Amino acid sequence: MSMMFEPRLSDRDAWSIGDRCSAGRVLELLSTRTVFLVVRECFYGTTRFEDFTTRVGTSAPAVSRALKQLESAGIVVRVPYREPGRRERAEYRLTAAGEDLLPVFLSLMQWGDKYLQDGKPPLSFVDRESGAVVGVRVTPEQVPDKKAREIEIRLNSSGRKRPSPAAD
Repeated sequence: MSMMFEPRLSDRDAWSIGDRCSAGRVLELLSTRTVFLVVRECFYGTTRFEDFTTRVGTSAPAVSRALKQLESAGIVVRVPYREPGRRERAEYRLTAAGEDLLPVFLSLMQWGDKYLQDGKPPLSFVDRESGAVVGVRVTPEQVPDKKAREIEIRLNSSGRKRPSPAAD
């Protein structure tokens, strides 16, 4: 099943959002396994470069590239720290934009838990206060869950239109 387009968007060849597609931009930003796993580690509380390298299980140059990419995109910020008798170093922490990736992270984990794990997934995400399992759902506020076929895609006013083939 797929989502439904509003009537003025039903001719898919008559319009395009081109390179402004948000999903495409997010995939470009989180373009490598290392970048995504660095974000995962930030959610897990990792802040120091050496720990990222160990926990992501890749080379220092790959982690360095990932952190630079995430920093330039405003997903992480460097915070200086100094241990007694040592030189100043940097920790990496999620920004507000990085923290807003939590539903993306959880939804990918949730999908992987359902379709890629044999049996019980390795981790559970629960509410600290209630112990209830935390999950991501597509739903309007305070209404039951929606299926993809119940979602309509609408063009925002800033969308570009391609000329129709008849206009050539």
